Amino acid sequence: MTLAPATHHAATTAVTSSPPRRDPLRLTEAELAELAAEFDAVRDEVFSRRGQSDAQYIRRVVALQRSLEMTGRACMLFSRHKPLWWAGVGCLSVGKILENMEIGHNVLHGQWDWMNDKEIHSTTWEWDFVAPSAGWQRTHNETHHTWTNVLGKDRDVGYNVLRMDPDQPWKPMNLLNPVINLGLAPAFEWGIAIYDIELDQFLAGKKSGRATFEDFKRVMKKLGRQSAKDFVVSPLLASLTGSGKASIKGFLAANVIRNVWAHTVIFCGHFPDGAETFTEEDVRDESRGHWYRRQAMGSANIDGSRLMHFMSGHLSFQIEHHLFPDMPSNHLARIAPRVREICRKYGIRYTSGPLPRQVFQAWRKVCRLALP
Repeated sequence: MTLAPATHHAATTAVTSSPPRRDPLRLTEAELAELAAEFDAVRDEVFSRRGQSDAQYIRRVVALQRSLEMTGRACMLFSRHKPLWWAGVGCLSVGKILENMEIGHNVLHGQWDWMNDKEIHSTTWEWDFVAPSAGWQRTHNETHHTWTNVLGKDRDVGYNVLRMDPDQPWKPMNLLNPVINLGLAPAFEWGIAIYDIELDQFLAGKKSGRATFEDFKRVMKKLGRQSAKDFVVSPLLASLTGSGKASIKGFLAANVIRNVWAHTVIFCGHFPDGAETFTEEDVRDESRGHWYRRQAMGSANIDGSRLMHFMSGHLSFQIEHHLFPDMPSNHLARIAPRVREICRKYGIRYTSGPLPRQVFQAWRKVCRLALP
């Protein structure tokens, strides 16, 4: 299958690779098979090298995250003192970001299942997020990563509330695009939890009422646990030192910081200029080569320091992550130059840019597509 070019494919900018040598939309089946073989070779090389150093890496990250969380919660016990409040918010914010981005997201992708460690396994990990792990794995791992940026199949294109592509029909409510996105950022975990219930699928008759109700119950149960942990138990303990209200504000601040950062990283990986979208016709009878090409064309990277990559859960290498979702995140930076070269060889734009530019372009798209 050869993809048919769409009008919005030609409007991409913000790329860092050299001019394409080939038109990626007109690669032959033989060329796509070669492309798949080259990407498979990258994956196989990394997977053959996984070992003790990788296991030590993720265990150190888990230990760091838990130390930060415990320190932050300890500070919140005395958070009526401003220095301790700020220290607590800082530790909790970083701890929650690491738990969601570098640990939770990647563990739930099965990146560390090869260790056979029940504590760090995709079937047992429940992350520090209102959205239950099981629902997120279904909508994210199974649906989004299979049908990345395919309109009508990938529900992550706009999360059912935003218009994020010109081929999506315009509705009057889309005028609220910027307002909705502004509210979504600080409440991102809540938005994802509601999204994972798949109410739109239920209303469309594609999901049974029983399945929808079971998902709703899971979300409410997880909400209860999260709320009890951050806004009941900890503040009650803090109230013994007169820090109850300050503790609530501190946990609220840490959760908002985590949500805004997660929202920023995810939007920068999917919606800047250069991240392509596709139609259902484009993916009919899709081969592995077609799939690899679509993943690379539909994603965008963020340039930055090692610290920024670490704090983003290495989702700043969104292209590499979409090509190899179950590859341990600590390898993505190392393979990025090779992936970039393969993309250049086959004429695939390797979209990447600094964080401020990617944020600007994602938000510009949100605002621009608010209009017909």
